[in-house]
Amino acid sequence: MTILMLLPAYNEEDSIPALLPRIRDAMAASGFAYRIVLVDDGSRDDTAARAERFARELPIDILRHPINRGLGETIRDGIEHCVRIGKPGDVVVRMDCDDSQDPAYVVNLIEKVRAGCDVVVTSRYQPGGGQSGVEGHRKLLSWGAGLYMKILFPIRGLRDYSCGYRAYRWETLKRAIDVFGNRFIERKDLGFSCTLEKVVKLDLLGARFGEVAHYLHYDRKKSASKMASAPTTWGYLLLAMKYSKWFGVRRGYWKRRIAEHDASLNAAGSQDERPLPCAASQAA
Repeated sequence: MTILMLLPAYNEEDSIPALLPRIRDAMAASGFAYRIVLVDDGSRDDTAARAERFARELPIDILRHPINRGLGETIRDGIEHCVRIGKPGDVVVRMDCDDSQDPAYVVNLIEKVRAGCDVVVTSRYQPGGGQSGVEGHRKLLSWGAGLYMKILFPIRGLRDYSCGYRAYRWETLKRAIDVFGNRFIERKDLGFSCTLEKVVKLDLLGARFGEVAHYLHYDRKKSASKMASAPTTWGYLLLAMKYSKWFGVRRGYWKRRIAEHDASLNAAGSQDERPLPCAASQAA
């Protein structure tokens, strides 16, 4: 098993020198084989150059966008690269690149994947989780967005919909790319709504979700926030109109496409060998 560490980066020259050694040390302590996939989304600073300085001591692939394309396209390109270079049994761990998330939690994520989960999210809302350095109005916005997501997209085992620090079974992402293609992350231009879109699409595929406690160190963040509230909010509304369990107009279409895809695999003699059911999450 190889851990593919996916890092979307935009203007993170000050965070890279702190984060990459943290990943190296956490992976050395865990004993996991790993590879870093850093996608530089058209940074105007020395993000890519700082990352390249670690190429001699760390296994790292650096992908570069010539211009800033936004988080959605950056995540899409990173996931497609991880699916290309990975193999069955691997795990893709997506982290923010601003050094606010501790790579030491990767061990807990992998344990949950081995327990049978397809997607494991680091959650501020599990016992032992929390956050520091987040201003009051942002906490309120986060709480409101979380309630909105939970009502419109109830997913067993998931409470923290907006945290991007997650582990994905490689086979789960491969299946998502095979089924959805370029529409796995369709809302590429709508802020951080792609973070919600991924779990919505994976839930349609029947993925099993779990969470581990996580403490977010937002006070350790060195770069400016990239959160664009208006596009992200609009993205959430569009996702609700398309994929909500209550009234999503595209939900039925994709359920049929998924059934057709699975039927074709079964007809070809392919079987999805799945581990034991995901251990019951405290968020279930």
